[in-house]
Formats: sequence, structure tokens, C-alpha cells
Amino acid sequence: ESGECLQTLKGHGSEVSSAMFSADGALVLTASPDRTAKIWCAPSGKCLHTLKGHRWEVISAVFSPDGKSVLTTSEDRTAKIWDVESGECLRTLKALGPRFLSAVFSPDGTLVITASLNPVAQIWRVDSGKCVHTLRGHQ
Repeated sequence: ESGECLQTLKGHGSEVSSAMFSADGALVLTASPDRTAKIWCAPSGKCLHTLKGHRWEVISAVFSPDGKSVLTTSEDRTAKIWDVESGECLRTLKALGPRFLSAVFSPDGTLVITASLNPVAQIWRVDSGKCVHTLRGHQ
């Protein structure tokens, strides 16, 4: 109600392009053009993991519905699936053409859908990293 800032999360080397809470509110996820995403403890503001592996800016980052995984998209034409507990990259998804603009998990967390600068969306299996559908039709 007061509008008071509760935490200032410092640690990225550039602006923050994306931020969100985990479903339980315990964690915060941020993405930055500094080529990283970070997982933070919401109550303490402590950085738990810096997710490194993209070669260009990280555009977006989202938690999976169960909060156990993170999905990032980057200017490097990849999306990456990360383990929240360890901070390790589990899968790398590669765009067909231009970079991914956004990506989200399905409600059950078994699939990912990516949107690109080209007129397609792709659906991927989280467990294998394989593209199972390419949705075409936008112009």
C-alpha cells in the first residue's frame, strides 16, 4: 500500500529486459542484454544463479509452471531450458530463421512454444528439445 521498494536487485551488467516472480513468490527471474538471466531469492534479494550460455542479449526469461525450470530467449537465435536448482542448461532450442521474440511453457510444463521474427511459431518437447510442430500461416 505504501509503494515502498522492498528489494533492489543489483548484479546485471546492463538494463533488465524481463522480470517475473515464480508461482510461489519465493524466486525472481530477470533477463538482461548482458547475455545472462539471473535467479534471485525474493525475500533476501540474493542472487542464487547467473544463467550464462547465450552469445547475445537475453530478451526474455520465464519460469515453468512447476517452478523447476527456466526458459530464456536470446538474440543469438536460441532458447534455452535451465534447471532452477543447479542453474545448468538442460536444452538448447535453435530458431529456424531470425531470433525468437518470446517463449513460454505449456500449462503442464511438457512443451514450449516459441515465437520468431519470421511468420512461424514452433512447439517443442521439453524432455527431448525436439520441435514437434511448426505453425505457419502468419504473413
